[in-house]
Amino acid sequence: MKIGLLPLYISLYDENHSYLRERLGVFYEKITDLFQKRGLEVVTSEICTEEPHFAKEVKRYEDENCDAIVTLHLAYSPGLNSEKVLVNTKLPIIICDTTETFDFSDHQNSEELLYCHGIHGVMEMCNLLKKNQKPYAVVAGHYENSDVIDRVIGYIKAAKAANAVKGSRVGSIGGYFDGMGDFRVDDTRMKEIFGATVVRPQANELTQLAQSVTEDEIKNEQAKNASDYIFLEAPDTQVYKNSVIADLTLKKWIAKNNLQAFSVNFRQIGELYTMPFNGICRAMSEGIGYAGEGDTFTALFTGALMQGYQKTSFIEIFCPDWKNDTIFISHMGEMNHQVADGKPTAYENIFTYADCPNPVVSTAAFQPGNGVFINIFEDEKGFHAFIASVEVIKETTDNFQRSIRGWLDFKKPVSDVLEKISECGATHHSILVYDAKPEEIAFFAKLLNINPICY
Repeated sequence: MKIGLLPLYISLYDENHSYLRERLGVFYEKITDLFQKRGLEVVTSEICTEEPHFAKEVKRYEDENCDAIVTLHLAYSPGLNSEKVLVNTKLPIIICDTTETFDFSDHQNSEELLYCHGIHGVMEMCNLLKKNQKPYAVVAGHYENSDVIDRVIGYIKAAKAANAVKGSRVGSIGGYFDGMGDFRVDDTRMKEIFGATVVRPQANELTQLAQSVTEDEIKNEQAKNASDYIFLEAPDTQVYKNSVIADLTLKKWIAKNNLQAFSVNFRQIGELYTMPFNGICRAMSEGIGYAGEGDTFTALFTGALMQGYQKTSFIEIFCPDWKNDTIFISHMGEMNHQVADGKPTAYENIFTYADCPNPVVSTAAFQPGNGVFINIFEDEKGFHAFIASVEVIKETTDNFQRSIRGWLDFKKPVSDVLEKISECGATHHSILVYDAKPEEIAFFAKLLNINPICY
């Protein structure tokens, strides 16, 4: 991830307190170093006081394709000097609201005031951004004695994910599942509203790609499967080979069309030999978004979120566990294996849902941990995101070994959760993002002009 770290200041102090710059410059370097030590690429800047300074540095951030601007008030900075530039930039804005001195009690030297009063500059800037309807995130805390830097990074991840939506190419094999209507956003609106292009296979394209699969590629994929999966029983040799060809055909189609996300309708797989479940799982584990049954809309956002949060997966709510107040999530054979709890189990699936041969599938439990449940949907007022903090519960039996499975604890009664989700009008396709916070995902939504509904 790459950020432009923007230092804000006031020229008045250059006239009256010129000595301040030296120490504040060192403080700016400390903040830079903290981000770099966490793996970020930081584009640094001259200290900015007047509009031309801000315009110059922000343009450089844009030219260098930064994921976000992180602002740092070194002191008070008049808001109108940066307003126009920050409102008009295409880059997301994240405000690191921190100061150098930790203890500012009456025991402190009064001279510290000049080094540590940027917070009211933050307030002014946020007011102006708000008036101009410019989305922003603000994170406050002491840079050494709080988690403020790590929390800023959470918002940077969200910004990177939002940036990935525009320009995405989303594949669709088989179109929409006949009769499903909740997640449908047609290709034209996907382009107009989110800047995403839907790509469909050309006639004979998948057949030709399947024919291009070599024996060496098949053997390499089977060797990878043997390493990554636990086979419950040996599949039929020819069935397994052809299933792997379907997986590799999908992989080639994604690469050929430079897709960032895709969907496959298992009822209409067309020129594919069978449903490429393992190919779907591998694609997700490599950062390609997915949603089932022709849902290019949810697939788009799954793929975008993966750019900021690798441990992201398409999910579907299946069954309520009324007794334990959890919700069971599953799907036919698709999940991001990066979030599998141990090695997936592989086997030949007796596939009766479509007129095609049996596929070899791999299933697993979702690993235990904390994350965010997100469901992006459209109603009569526009697009919304239902966002909730969840805990994925550890599986304790092998009763569901041949299923994709997970249990979500919303820390609220299941009845309330289900009521709220459907009162909002959410679709039946959702996304699970590990190691994220609801406020980060809400920022992701706001950057895309999607209304966040934090539950």
